[in-house]
Amino acid sequence: MTKADISPQPAHLARPLNIRQILTTGGPIEKTFPGFENRPQQLRMAQAVNQAFADGRHLVTEAGTGVGKSFAYLVPAIDILHKKTGKVLISTFTITLQEQLTNKDIPFLQNCLPCSFKSVLAKGRGNYLCKRRLQFAIKKQKLLFDHSASVLEAINNWAKQTKDGSLSDIPFVPNSNIWGKVNSEHGNCTKRNCPHFRDCFYQRARRRLDSADIIVANHALMFSDLVLKQQGAAVLPDYKYIVIDEAQNIEHVAEEHFGINISRHRINLLLNNLYNPRTYKGVLTFKKADDAIDTVTTINKEAKNFYSKIAAWFEDTKTETAGRCYKNFVDDNISGHLKILRSQLSGLANNSSDTDEKFEFIRFANRCADLIRDIDCFLNQQKTDYLYWVEPPANTKANISLRSAPLNVGPDVKNCLFDKYPSVILTSATLSTGPASDKKGFDFFARRIGLDNFHALKLGSPFDYQKQVTLYIEKDLPSPNDPAFIDAAANAIKKYVLKTKARAFVLFTSYEMLDAVTDTLADWLTENNIVPLRQGTKLDRTNLLKKFKSEKNSVLFGTDSFWQGVDVPGQALSNVIIVRLPFAVPDQPLLAGRLQQIKQMGGKPFLDYQLPSAIIKFRQGFGRLIRNKTDTGIVVILDSRIVNKSYGQKFLNAIPKCKTKIISTKK
Repeated sequence: MTKADISPQPAHLARPLNIRQILTTGGPIEKTFPGFENRPQQLRMAQAVNQAFADGRHLVTEAGTGVGKSFAYLVPAIDILHKKTGKVLISTFTITLQEQLTNKDIPFLQNCLPCSFKSVLAKGRGNYLCKRRLQFAIKKQKLLFDHSASVLEAINNWAKQTKDGSLSDIPFVPNSNIWGKVNSEHGNCTKRNCPHFRDCFYQRARRRLDSADIIVANHALMFSDLVLKQQGAAVLPDYKYIVIDEAQNIEHVAEEHFGINISRHRINLLLNNLYNPRTYKGVLTFKKADDAIDTVTTINKEAKNFYSKIAAWFEDTKTETAGRCYKNFVDDNISGHLKILRSQLSGLANNSSDTDEKFEFIRFANRCADLIRDIDCFLNQQKTDYLYWVEPPANTKANISLRSAPLNVGPDVKNCLFDKYPSVILTSATLSTGPASDKKGFDFFARRIGLDNFHALKLGSPFDYQKQVTLYIEKDLPSPNDPAFIDAAANAIKKYVLKTKARAFVLFTSYEMLDAVTDTLADWLTENNIVPLRQGTKLDRTNLLKKFKSEKNSVLFGTDSFWQGVDVPGQALSNVIIVRLPFAVPDQPLLAGRLQQIKQMGGKPFLDYQLPSAIIKFRQGFGRLIRNKTDTGIVVILDSRIVNKSYGQKFLNAIPKCKTKIISTKK
């Protein structure tokens, strides 16, 4: 499919929708939606999206919180469907937004607009149960699992009742090891030869996708489909128009998609599913496969040696290299054995008269092939303009990994997305690094994703930040790099937490500083009956957030994932404390490589990358506070560089104008 093949067609089949009439007073939305508000920014965005679709142009549009972005792109998308010119793909980063679109926004518009269309949420194949594999797992459970009867029975009972057949519909969370034996997989499907083909959950979902007009997916699934379409395959039906919401995340998702991750866990998972020497369970117990079991044992031993050498290399060189490795930095002592195992698995498949067994063996032979390919690609550093590094475990439960990623994902994204589709809409509340009047503020975002020909629209929020927010800046605190900063920051946090009676987010850029500050505050928090909720403990992000909303006298101490995608409307969140400006630390191999590349090309790493990246993340942190027109509260900045350094004003220019108080302890 080329760009020319999917250029917009004449809209002669149906009269276009009147977007202004739909989104303003007296329109069908107002008549159906209690509490409707006329939002000029929403109308401007909708008109820009509609024009971009009509002209076949890419559009980057930033719209502040409260604009109503989803309606602003959904109404023009529905107009496209009304004209019958092609399907629309809407891609999001978070499950929360997908659920909002599919369960709330799209059904509402289906009910109030004068046109009929179908919408479907697309999920990855692994989310669906395979009935054939479930029956096979039940049949072979004594050879596959230690304790599984109750879980398999529960899955089987659910399978008889569910219409959806996906993980999100199961009323319990199945063990990942068990789910991995019963889910639908590419390459492990007998297709029309399967006795369950007609009532297959995945095939049923595919049929719904084929008949859908609007497809809602996540960024990872979108990139999988875009790349496969270049190879003549697909996971989604053809579509002509694309809307990417939460677009600030696509660089990171593309980096994960186009890169390599060879973790110790990945190898363990492969080998233990074949034969677990502790439980004596696994796929290789289906047949007399002593030779293959011996090979698994050998690979297990060699993998331990392989990762031990990697860990030793990292410890010896981390000060100098930060983990960035050179070509063939360790010997490949496992690929040869993996090739033998792949051959043995293929032989077992060929000699099996049981179709289910055959496909299980083929599945693992293919996984061996994928692993062999990735190890070779990594150690020989086959891809130019990619960075290759060793990533140590983030915690004691994780395993060391070999990672690679493009230094710049822009060419890959451009090739599979912007060069193939005439009109891609990218939107978020935080895409720009400049003030409202500065359209060049989008250049950093666009450059990072390979977007070089686009229209831009920047819309402010309908909220009154001058009345709703007071910004406090601690001018005289020590620099965050000063050893005295921890105690000074802790004392400042006490003052502002008391000011709002807790109900605060305290945002950090590293776990190291988070731990130091929370340890310093521990006794004081207890004395003041304040509940500390700390990221990095047993509670995950979702449960931390639930507890924060339910505990009125709590403070949440968070790092990276709490700077964006967290929505706490109302007085439950009245205070956001930004401890340090969110500059990325250049000791991370990928970032260090990107900065080095910018320097080699004659650029200025700080101004061209570190500063704009930090400004966007700063805006995301600031945006946690005001989520609706009745919210009020304070934002506190403890990093004095925002007023003491020349670049500090760029941070302040990038956020909405609000009442600002600069606090000085010096007379």
